[in-house]
Amino acid sequence: MTQAPLASRPHDHSRCVSHALAEAESICARQGLRLTALRKRVLELVWASHKPLGAYDILGVLSEEDGRRAAPPTVYRALDFLLENGLVHRIASLNAFVGCSHPEHAHQGQFLICRGCHAAIELEQPLISQAIVNAASGVGFAVEGQTVEVVGLCAGCRTPS
Repeated sequence: MTQAPLASRPHDHSRCVSHALAEAESICARQGLRLTALRKRVLELVWASHKPLGAYDILGVLSEEDGRRAAPPTVYRALDFLLENGLVHRIASLNAFVGCSHPEHAHQGQFLICRGCHAAIELEQPLISQAIVNAASGVGFAVEGQTVEVVGLCAGCRTPS
């Protein structure tokens, strides 16, 4: 039996955030990448919830913390760095970002997005990725990247109060 994804079951969220940050530091150190204070803070904000977070939401928090208006290009550059290095995923349908649950290896993003609470649960199912590649190949299409977004209701939102 497969265990329920982390976002859909009770867990110590502060531990999950600190683990994600430590893992990002380790990955960046191994690859000789600079995880600046801003990049780390943006990653922390993305991980602060299992709900996708937009760039302007991040800007708002940074502006409140800093007392001055954060520059959008700065946040977008930090997000680009995090995306390029597999530390976050972009949820295209929401134009928002979520922390990557498996940054230690390259993989395609597959997400269950709850239309009730807006949680985004990352799956890692190689068979789904391979099925897409095989179907595309069958029609002469070369897949360069893929993100699968499935909308529905999580267990918490399906259960009546």
